[in-house]
Amino acid sequence: MANLGRGRLGRRINVVGTTGSGKTTTARQLAERLGIPHVEMDALNWGPNWTPAEREVLRERTAQALVGEAWVIDGNYSSVRDIVWGRADTIVWLDYSLLVTMMQLTRRTVRRVATKEELWSGNRERWTNFFTRDSILWWGLTTHRRRRRQYPVLLAQPEYAHLAVVHLRSPRAARKWLAGIHFAEDGVP
Repeated sequence: MANLGRGRLGRRINVVGTTGSGKTTTARQLAERLGIPHVEMDALNWGPNWTPAEREVLRERTAQALVGEAWVIDGNYSSVRDIVWGRADTIVWLDYSLLVTMMQLTRRTVRRVATKEELWSGNRERWTNFFTRDSILWWGLTTHRRRRRQYPVLLAQPEYAHLAVVHLRSPRAARKWLAGIHFAEDGVP
């Protein structure tokens, strides 16, 4: 697993990390800096009334979204990992502590509920789900450890040896890393 740090960045990038780590925000900012499209995997997956896409539909949508030569996609969907990582050249792994991710996730969820922010396909987070096993907070809490153990194992697999990895361990490190990304004269970062 190569760690790029501030080195040369690819043009097909997957931002991964546990729920609440800031994948979408980081991916959006990175895509903006690079001047390339941003793809939000949750938007490809979620239909009205929080109905997830069928596996093959999600795979088709993902493959279609990644036909270009440059993109930043955020998300951890294992059902499409072979498509995303097979096409990607760079993984940006937001590997923050449980405390940091839960604080970020709680702030985000409270804001979304309070403002009735519309997410994908008209979905909104609700107070009624806030403290149930269907809660995004419960999901974040129960998947954090698994994600932290999973990524080193996955990234060591031979089929993913082509991937450069940017491993960021705090929001501060992520902000510093993003601030250091500039276009070269030829338009390539």
